[in-house]
Amino acid sequence: MAKAKYELENGVALITLSDPATLNAISVEMTAELDVFFDRAASEARCIVLTGEGRGFSSGANLASGAPPMDADGKPDLGGRLEATFNPFVTKLRDLPIPYVTAVNGAAAGIGCSFALLGDLIVAGESAYFLQAFRRIGLVPDGSATYHLPRMIGRVRAMEMMLLGEKIHAKQAYDWGLVNRCVPDAELLPTARALALELASGPTKTLGMIRRLAWSSLDNNWDEQLNAERQSQKIAGRTEDFREGVQAFFQKRPAEFKGS
Repeated sequence: MAKAKYELENGVALITLSDPATLNAISVEMTAELDVFFDRAASEARCIVLTGEGRGFSSGANLASGAPPMDADGKPDLGGRLEATFNPFVTKLRDLPIPYVTAVNGAAAGIGCSFALLGDLIVAGESAYFLQAFRRIGLVPDGSATYHLPRMIGRVRAMEMMLLGEKIHAKQAYDWGLVNRCVPDAELLPTARALALELASGPTKTLGMIRRLAWSSLDNNWDEQLNAERQSQKIAGRTEDFREGVQAFFQKRPAEFKGS
């Protein structure tokens, strides 16, 4: 049975985590489906929206989805599953060539929290909450959480999320700067779609470079980042969208970007 769904409309790919019986718990099988859908979206869409079906975005990793890998000594190695499946996927989310919007409904826990918070724009419904639940089962945060959380909200608040394992409700997440929008639940998907359509109508190739520059800035030093800007501007300046943008500016009309 499929664990994810895919729709394409007006240049926006809507990808839905679809295992509501487990609150969209993320398994190796679901991740494989998502991997295919994100590749498809990168080739035919201009923006991606990820959301969850039913009462929640995701309850985290599916702990009932099979025995963990074993190491050479015959001992369980949960890190092996990260190395083989989840780490490549969250890296794919970071490196997407088009913008990525998340629409978070209900729980976003564990690695599901990471999938949500890797969005370029993050929209949370008022009932949403973010939970680093790992400490409650004796594990460490994963899915890139220990990387992106301190950079998003600072070390102190990230420590609070990870060490205490308490729910961060949507309004608090908004106040902390963890999400871009906090909206009534009924407005969640319409808001996310509206943002995605705005991005999809923009200069897609350039927006992809902007998101990559933002990610690289988390690790680059001053000179490296200025050089990254220089190289990206060279590419952007040769796009058809740049030429269209300049013409539209001088002709005092809205630009009609084609994504090329």
